[in-house]
Amino acid sequence: MPQFLLIGLCEPVDASGQQAFEEWFIDQHIEDTTQCPNFVRGRVYELKGPHLDIDTVSRYISVYEVEAESYEEAERVLNAWQADPNAWPGRKRHLDTQARLGAMPMKIGGSGWYELLRSYDGPGQEPTTDR
Repeated sequence: MPQFLLIGLCEPVDASGQQAFEEWFIDQHIEDTTQCPNFVRGRVYELKGPHLDIDTVSRYISVYEVEAESYEEAERVLNAWQADPNAWPGRKRHLDTQARLGAMPMKIGGSGWYELLRSYDGPGQEPTTDR
């Protein structure tokens, strides 16, 4: 089955919203989204330094590993999943937090689906044949 990454470039709305961002996005949204069918893993990373002299785009990046026949199928399943307030037992807490905060406490600088083309392992690992 094809493998995809769903990448999100996310930030708190402003400095005063950092705590709300961490509570809703880092502590709840990543887990909530990862419970979606076809999702294998969800992670969030915080930028700790630039690479070379290239401008950085986002302080936070969310990375979801997804298996689906196509990115369109993965997007359809995700949208249906996120629209269901009873999708899994943890959804209520996540929705309650968003309601208490009044809105999503983040801004999204970019997002997209990326299909795995080829994978390489580092030294000491058995080669994989993902594609």
